[in-house]
Amino acid sequence: MRHLQLIAAAALALAAFAAHAQSVAFTFDDGPHISDGPRLNAEQRNKAMLAALAKHKVKAALFVTAGNGANKPEGLAFARAWGEAGHVIGNHTMTHPDLHKIALEDYQRQILDCDRIISPLPGYQRWFRFTFLREGNTPEKRDGMRSFLAQQGYRNAYVSLDTSDWRLNDKLVEVLRKNRDADVSAIREAYLSHVRQRALAYRALSQKLQGRDIAQVMLMHHNLINALWLDDVITMFKEMGWTITTPQAAFADPVYALAPDRPVAGQSLLLSMARALGLGKFEGWERLVDDGDYEIAALAAKGL
Repeated sequence: MRHLQLIAAAALALAAFAAHAQSVAFTFDDGPHISDGPRLNAEQRNKAMLAALAKHKVKAALFVTAGNGANKPEGLAFARAWGEAGHVIGNHTMTHPDLHKIALEDYQRQILDCDRIISPLPGYQRWFRFTFLREGNTPEKRDGMRSFLAQQGYRNAYVSLDTSDWRLNDKLVEVLRKNRDADVSAIREAYLSHVRQRALAYRALSQKLQGRDIAQVMLMHHNLINALWLDDVITMFKEMGWTITTPQAAFADPVYALAPDRPVAGQSLLLSMARALGLGKFEGWERLVDDGDYEIAALAAKGL
């Protein structure tokens, strides 16, 4: 009897640990691009990302910027492949405008125009992700968008774990355009280090703000760097002991029901919460807003 009690207690402890273990959901913005690039063409990039997710049995979300290709048959087929593979299809506007620079009505029209293209796709959800994670630089835009999303039945598809993969992707493409066969192992290492640093920093911030590990929603992009090394990124998180969850499960965390009260809303939900609470320049904040400057400088020192 005592042995069975110990087993039951261990099982409960394990279940409690699993319930509170750090988890992360993978989401990708701006895709699918139909322009070819170095190393991989558009179709190869799309297939490589889907293959990496399938290998690890990860279900993700793709936030479609329709003007990048989904408004054409070949790009729509790329997006459809994500839905058919069990991934969520979300809305990221038609042409990726900056809400801070265009009229509120024009921004909302971009969302509705994109929706008409992607809504017939398998996996479609009424999820919207703000471009540049900017939710309005005036109270009128901020409140106007919150009202619009509620009226249209959209979820604000917040990001908690923001990465600057796009910046390192730009460097990768720059190097490979000069020499398709260039050794880019240093960029790979910089990328993995960058994602790890952001993950640990945002985990620490969630503990500071919420007193616990939240289910992190990570922002990445539909690009070459992930086509080449998404497999490595997922493996790294597993080796760190993190659980890979679905975007649906992550968004069930109550933290994603919050709407930080800030005059200029946006950025990572966690960073926005920190600023709404007046944390100011807390320890490590500069590495969360540097757009990958640290890694780019390190690569420059290596001649890249």
